[in-house]
Amino acid sequence: MKIYNSLNRRLEDFEPLTPEQVTIYSCGPTVYDYIHMGNARTALVTDIIRRYLLYKGYNVKLVQNLTDIDDKIIKRAAELDMSAKELAHQNGEAYFEDSQRLGIQPADVHPKATEHIREMIDLIQILIDKGAAYVIDGSVYYRVHQFAAYGKLSNRKPEDLLAGARVEIDERKEDPRDFDMWKAAKPGEPYWDSPWGKGRPGWHIECSAMAMKHLGETIDIHAGGEDLMFPHHENEIAQSELATGVPFARYWMHVAFLKIDGKRMGKSEKNFILLRDALDHYPTEVIRHFLISAHYRHPLDYNQESLTKSEGALRRLNNCLDTLKKYEGDVVKPSETADTPLQHAVHEMKAQFTQAMDTDFNTAQALGAIFTLVSEVNKALSTIDEAVIPGLAHAYQALTETCQVLGIYNMETQNEDGDNVEQRDELVKLLLEIRQDARNRKDWETSDKIRDRLKELNIQIQDSHHNTTWKLITK
Repeated sequence: MKIYNSLNRRLEDFEPLTPEQVTIYSCGPTVYDYIHMGNARTALVTDIIRRYLLYKGYNVKLVQNLTDIDDKIIKRAAELDMSAKELAHQNGEAYFEDSQRLGIQPADVHPKATEHIREMIDLIQILIDKGAAYVIDGSVYYRVHQFAAYGKLSNRKPEDLLAGARVEIDERKEDPRDFDMWKAAKPGEPYWDSPWGKGRPGWHIECSAMAMKHLGETIDIHAGGEDLMFPHHENEIAQSELATGVPFARYWMHVAFLKIDGKRMGKSEKNFILLRDALDHYPTEVIRHFLISAHYRHPLDYNQESLTKSEGALRRLNNCLDTLKKYEGDVVKPSETADTPLQHAVHEMKAQFTQAMDTDFNTAQALGAIFTLVSEVNKALSTIDEAVIPGLAHAYQALTETCQVLGIYNMETQNEDGDNVEQRDELVKLLLEIRQDARNRKDWETSDKIRDRLKELNIQIQDSHHNTTWKLITK
């Protein structure tokens, strides 16, 4: 398995710190508002990375934080005439609701910044004791020049290091590049007691403290949106590695922007689509398919045409799986299975799916492998005979397994409708028996009428010398 490591800007063999154990830290939302589709893409990529690592047999521990104290939260709360705590709680709950609707499985730990103030204070004190941080009027700043490798992640030159900073320039700082780790309290703002006075943590120290608290000093994978590479992730590395003396993360993964009308989607650009609004218009699996239809390091355009394509692709997939489900119990041992073209297609799909996901989690290629098999299945269904049935059963098994890794086929949801599907299958079976009786009597008018009416219901039947089969028509 290979991962593109943003730190070294190349594909690298994936070797976790502890064999068969993988630790992942993913930067979660700053809960000052609902999340938009761009935020959702990053969360979804992390979800699929974990799903695939579990599929490969790893034990995975995923930590995704919630930033529940921040300048943006304080500002928005004041605008809404509510406390920062109330706003963060409200939007935090909304995040879990929206991500659950998208089929994102909860992280093993969802730490909140406000619940880890002690750990942040301790980490800041270590850096002060090492001479890497200094106190001015109750605020604590990190001395960037103390970390010789500063800029190694973003590959920025010293004169560019202020670009994109989330903090205002403070003339009291020793160096304009220095960033705050603790902010002295301002009137009316939330605060906590510290050795340097009342205040609150800076944004960057929050993730360092929470990651090390729950995953240790070195984590395997650190994930986040590409907009976080600088200054956030750069600052995490600087403060964490100077404090511990060991690498903070072995692999850095950054998800590319989602675009709309050719521009980056974001609240600052005022061109965003909220995830909850998108989910009100499209099924979960359609949104997931769209968001993984391009490799995570490639920008993706949000538009009606792309979503319509995803909707059509998922309809085709579900129709195929609905038809295959009746053969689920016909799996036989590989040694007893005929070497048919369909069996070959199943093995080829599994190999291509694994190769795609093993190469930096290339979901676009993985989807291609899945839908190639769907085409092969539809061909097999058009000329079905006894020899191909075991292949259909294996195809169903392979497709459901791989689709669940990507989260584009929810077995539990499908099972909730299982009774309806079973009733439909039995009704179709009954109609085909009635039609066969009519054919035996040479009552072609009744036979054709049943065939035509089923076709109107998107059910196509195929007659052969041996039997009559049916399948759902893919639109």
